[in-house]
Amino acid sequence: MRAGQLRQRIKIQSKTATQDSYGDEEITYTTWATVWAAVEPLTGREFIDGKMITAELTHRMRIRYRSGILEEYRVVFDSRNFDIISIIHVEEHEREIHLMCQEIR
Repeated sequence: MRAGQLRQRIKIQSKTATQDSYGDEEITYTTWATVWAAVEPLTGREFIDGKMITAELTHRMRIRYRSGILEEYRVVFDSRNFDIISIIHVEEHEREIHLMCQEIR
């Protein structure tokens, strides 16, 4: 992977669940890593879910290999949040990872 292809800065965040004083679950995110990436939009669609029109956008985020990334993490890019749907280790050579993500709306 050439360095010039990685032009966007993304944050990979881990999720922590705690309980508030009422016993409700409270989710917080902390930045696990900040890395350079190539962010590529893949698909976008709108569909009717119940009586609401819902939009779904998917992206591929290509980064250098980094161990320890989990699917329960999320990606923040340009003030937009993305759930990690799957993690693909390209050619299993520990050089490149593709994070397949869906934008949270």
